[in-house]
Amino acid sequence: MLAKLSKIKTKDWNELIKRFSDVRVIGLIAFGIVVLLISWSSLKALQINYDLEKQEADIEQKLQVQKLENENLRLQNVYFQSEEYIELTARRQLNKAAPGESLYQIPKSVAMAHTVDLPKTTKQLEQEKKQNKSKFERNLQAWHDFFFHANGG
Repeated sequence: MLAKLSKIKTKDWNELIKRFSDVRVIGLIAFGIVVLLISWSSLKALQINYDLEKQEADIEQKLQVQKLENENLRLQNVYFQSEEYIELTARRQLNKAAPGESLYQIPKSVAMAHTVDLPKTTKQLEQEKKQNKSKFERNLQAWHDFFFHANGG
């Protein structure tokens, strides 16, 4: 039985070797390899083009942001040279008034007695929660923030 099984195995291998030694099969295999290499090269070129286009878009976006910042600074310079800015700065820093106006100085304690507390922001509420936690909870939260970048850092 084993002899019969070994004959079948060797016969299959011999037949397989004969099939693959045929010129047409070797040509088809070579053609397939060439097609795979060309496809791989094309995909690589497409990936490189995509990466370059992405870099170009990032650079263009940064350029637009820089142009907007430059325009903002230019407008700010124009404002700083305007009469309105000079007048407001003189009033605030030098306690100057326009003709016919009177300046009143109100003590800070009186001014603060008539103020209204603004509602707390979510950031202030989070800070209060952090301050109310025990040292162990703050430490555990700090490690969580570090590993999971919870604070955006």
